[in-house]
Parts: sequence; structure tokens; C-alpha cells
Amino acid sequence: MKSTFSVTFLGTGTSQGIPVIGSNHPVCKSSDPKDKRLRVSVLLQWNDFTYVIDCGPDFRQQMLRQNVSKLDGILLTHEHSDHTAGLDDIRPFNFMQGNMPFYAHKRVFKSLHERFAYIFETENKYPGAPSVEEIEIDKDSIFTIGGKQVVSIEAYHDTLPVLGFRVESFTYLTDVKTIAEEEIEKIKGTNVLVVNALREEPHYSHFNLSEALDFIERVKPKITYLTHISHLMGFHEEVEKKLPKNVHLAYDTLTITI
Repeated sequence: MKSTFSVTFLGTGTSQGIPVIGSNHPVCKSSDPKDKRLRVSVLLQWNDFTYVIDCGPDFRQQMLRQNVSKLDGILLTHEHSDHTAGLDDIRPFNFMQGNMPFYAHKRVFKSLHERFAYIFETENKYPGAPSVEEIEIDKDSIFTIGGKQVVSIEAYHDTLPVLGFRVESFTYLTDVKTIAEEEIEKIKGTNVLVVNALREEPHYSHFNLSEALDFIERVKPKITYLTHISHLMGFHEEVEKKLPKNVHLAYDTLTITI
């Protein structure tokens, strides 16, 4: 039984992951395990509770790699495929535990109903299809999972609203390009921040490195881990050396204690 609050990075890459299929970019050819990144997700564990933020297309592989045999729920930041495409792979948990609680915005559930109609079928549902318990949240939600309070935080991924989550002194944000001042106030006082930093060059819907560092300076957490990292950011070890002392590139399988 885990008595401490730990966070494991299941994936730290972009929507294509690293290596990118067919790419000859040097980072995609790297032999350093820290340069190999699955799609973004984190595993939250404390006491006997286990939660995941986002279940992308690598969800099955991530659950097997971390030997997860019990999952209490999944929090979704938004509906894009690199954050939701692993939905079908909750089935083994369904067989063991019953319906899987999902925490997501109403708009996200609407998208999932359209894309995974067979899961949400109410008549003549296929017996082996996954089972979801829908728990709607929004930017103003404060809810409890496993005895811990979660505060929702709204940001924008270009024009798409996305949700981040603060659990005690830990805050997780991904796919952020802009965020309102009142939402930043929810983050202040965070000890550990996770936030996206795609690459050094600007991007229309993601923080680049300089934007992420500016945001970190505004929030002033004790330590920050960057995620949703593109191969265009560069080699992990080289980029890490250039970062401020309290900012680090996250990497797949990294576990931190909050």
C-alpha cells in the first residue's frame, strides 16, 4: 500500500509520440530511453487509490508497464485522440471492478458518445463493450477522489477549452496556449507543477519553451516538470542542461513524490 502521494509520468510526448513514424530526425533515432515518449498521461497514487489523467492510444502499454491492476477513475483534460483514444482498453478493469468512473466536461462526453457510440449504446449494447460512469465537471468544479480534493482549472488549447487539475500541492496542465488570470490564481501556491512545453519555436496551440518558462515564473512553484514534448525540442540531456535549476524535462516512467 502506498502511503505517500506519488505521480508517475506514463507518457510525455506529443500526439505523434517519439519516435515519430518514419522520421529520420536525430531525436527520433536516439538510443537514450528518455528520448522515447508515449502520449501524455500521468498516474496518481496514494494509499490504495490509483487514478489516471488522460487515456491516450498508449494506455494499454502504459498500464502494463506500470503493472496497474486496479484503477479507481480517469480524469480527462479534453477530447483529442492523444488523450482519449485508449478508452476501449478499460475493459479489463471493467471485468474486475465494474463501471469505470470518468471525470470530464459535458462537451468531452458528447464527443466520446459520437466517436465511441458502441460504448455508450443504451439498447442492444454488445456485452463485451467497455462500461463508463460519466461524472461531468467543468472549470468551476471542486470534487473529491480517493479522499483528496481536486480543483479544476480552465486553459485554452488554441480556441478549445481544456481542463487542468490541482490535487493538494500538485497541479497538472497540458495542451495549454493561454490561461486567464483568475485560473492562474487557482494554481498559485503549488509546490509541483506539470505543464506542456512543445518545442523552442512558437506554436499556435501549445506553449513553446519560452512561454512555458514565463508561465512558470508567474506561478512560482517550487519545482516544475515539462511535458507534451516534441522531438523538435531536442535531446533530453541537452535540453535539461539549459533549463533553470527548478525546471526539468519529464520523461516516461519518472516517478515523483508530492
